[in-house]
Amino acid sequence: MTFGFGPALLFCPADRPDRYNKAASRSDAVILDLEDAVAPADKIAARTALVSHPLDPAKTIVRVNAFETADFELDLEALAHTSYRTVMLAKATSAAEVEALRGFEVIALCETAAGVLAAGSIAAVEHVVALMWGAEDLVASLGGTSSRLVDGSYRGVAALARSTVLLAAGANDTAAIDSVFLNIPDLEGLRAEATDAAASGFAATACIHPSQVEVIRGAYAPTPTEVADARAILAAAATERGVFQFDGRMVDEPVLRHARSVLARAR
Repeated sequence: MTFGFGPALLFCPADRPDRYNKAASRSDAVILDLEDAVAPADKIAARTALVSHPLDPAKTIVRVNAFETADFELDLEALAHTSYRTVMLAKATSAAEVEALRGFEVIALCETAAGVLAAGSIAAVEHVVALMWGAEDLVASLGGTSSRLVDGSYRGVAALARSTVLLAAGANDTAAIDSVFLNIPDLEGLRAEATDAAASGFAATACIHPSQVEVIRGAYAPTPTEVADARAILAAAATERGVFQFDGRMVDEPVLRHARSVLARAR
């Protein structure tokens, strides 16, 4: 299975159907959230809205509640009345939990210590199309109070979790989605983080406000110079054997893979 979305994924509370179409039109895919964005008293209304206000299933992801909760089964009952087949499992902690969602394409959200440590086995499940990680829930699961330092960078444990999830996804040939950036006005901070995510190998970044969408798209899109360089390197490789020099730079297979990735992002 391949990850068919990209790169700006916008969360929308499932109990706010008045926002559905706006969120869908402004993003590459909308994540209708039945979990943290919805108060416990509003879960029933959220599931009703999910069924009653359909969106394009090809551009819609539904975040369901954690496997061990009573809401999980109720979420699946609601999904049975929709055409949605891409599900984000909140607080995924094991491959067995993801197996319960067979029949769906699953984005497993590794946002607890158990989930991050199990990321490799979760990513290996056949119907998992992506892994995502979550900084705030992770730190809360450890008893901490903040995922970031005063300068806005991630604390060590959060940075380790981010890398672990990315590596687990890559090792299993599936996509990785970077966590949300909570400081909505700080678009430059978001740009820097999304640029790093794209350069590191993430396929997408989730976001919580429409103003963040274009910043993420721009960060993932290679520049015209990068595209031209990638094309030139690949064209030169067509007439070379093995390692060669191009514009004073050694070119081997990893460099060619980087060039192919640039062109894939450009498309």
